[in-house]
Amino acid sequence: MRAMNLAIEAENLCKEVASGDGVLNILHEISFRIAVGEAVAVVGASGSGKSTLLSLLAGLDLPSRGRVLLDGQDLSGLDEDARAALRGRLLGFVFQSFQLLPTLTALENVMLPLELMALHKDQAEAQATAEEMLARVGLTDRRGHYPKHLSGGEQQRVALARAFAVKPKLLLADEPTGNLDVATGSQIIDLIFALNAEQGTTLLLVTHDEALAGRCGRQLRLVGGRLA
Repeated sequence: MRAMNLAIEAENLCKEVASGDGVLNILHEISFRIAVGEAVAVVGASGSGKSTLLSLLAGLDLPSRGRVLLDGQDLSGLDEDARAALRGRLLGFVFQSFQLLPTLTALENVMLPLELMALHKDQAEAQATAEEMLARVGLTDRRGHYPKHLSGGEQQRVALARAFAVKPKLLLADEPTGNLDVATGSQIIDLIFALNAEQGTTLLLVTHDEALAGRCGRQLRLVGGRLA
């Protein structure tokens, strides 16, 4: 597989942290590749290292050994500011806890990354894009509501609209249906894959949800910090 076709390359990733009894090994020699446009689920029991792996792949944390390449860029050669700039250019995030700003409306939450990344020349253009994305997830009539006035499913739809509004090359999702009931979680799964089909985004989804994992092209299963 040619490097230009790879969204993510993980090479011999290890993560160790100091503990009271010495060193705790969280991840052991993790290696895999994800092609552009793939949908991959990372599955495993709680404590298997899934969220740690996601943090390393996003450059939010650095491995003890090994390296991560995003879109061909080696994260180990970048400082914190450069990694943040790369995340802004390449990545969209969806979290289990939604991570919406409580003082901003649904519309303002979706507009925020567009304005921060200066993807639009003026606020009106950013607002038009945000309104289009909220319409796409069925929340036009809720665009002026604050997160506390939205249900869990509505908050996650706002989070999806925010993530896809920037048209990321890669979407990282950490338990995106974890705080939702089965019916609402199913709707969110459908939305993720519908938006992915429209934009051709590469998906990496950390999940306990077997229905979500089953929709992905393949699964990476972590057991005790190792790929099974």
